[in-house]
Amino acid sequence: MDVLIADDEPLARERLAALLAELGGHRVVAAVGDGRSALDACLSQAPDVVLMDIEMPEMDGLEAARHLAGMESPPAVVFCTAYDEHALAAFEAAAVDYLLKPVRAERLAAALQRAAERRAGRKQAVAAPALSGRARTHLAARLRGSLRLIPVADIRYLQAEEKYVVVHHARGEDLVEDSLKGLEAEFAGRFLRIHRNCLVAREQFSELRRSPEGVVHAVLRDGGAVLEVSRRCLPALRDELKHL
Repeated sequence: MDVLIADDEPLARERLAALLAELGGHRVVAAVGDGRSALDACLSQAPDVVLMDIEMPEMDGLEAARHLAGMESPPAVVFCTAYDEHALAAFEAAAVDYLLKPVRAERLAAALQRAAERRAGRKQAVAAPALSGRARTHLAARLRGSLRLIPVADIRYLQAEEKYVVVHHARGEDLVEDSLKGLEAEFAGRFLRIHRNCLVAREQFSELRRSPEGVVHAVLRDGGAVLEVSRRCLPALRDELKHL
């Protein structure tokens, strides 16, 4: 199988590569040091399995696994970590196995066999699983079989549009398949609801402005967007803005 190694420790990457060479029958197509690079490498190299650390910079392994699970043909994920407290979250992220460091050759061989069986039996894409108690740092927009990652910190506002949500961010806009309600729950406190179909990043509010017709609009700091605030959302929004 083609294997991608994702670990921020060079020695850990080297050890896994050496174990794979010892086992035979596998090819390391890339070795990277963070979750974001793991996603990029998966898109370009299409590995069968990813050996993934959890505690990594830029994007941790749990979030990277969640994004991978949303791909059309996702690789199997085996977590290799020094900590056992992430086991439940790892399996919620659709991992096929969870190995504690230092990884033993026999455990790695068993995990790879399980990954091969998972790949052989997978007939369709797996829906991206939820991560318990852990908000994502990025949203993923699907673009013709690839993924575009949008840092949550760059998002200005989110608008529901039919079955998609339009993400307006610092570099433009993209469509994601998340629900607005789900995003509101996941990022509670970061985004404020101004309408049944719109959430705005808390730091983006510049002012609330009432039109001659009595309609209240939110004016955003970046990009100059002016968005309608519904009467139902206005009291709670005003209360929240008092604390900014």
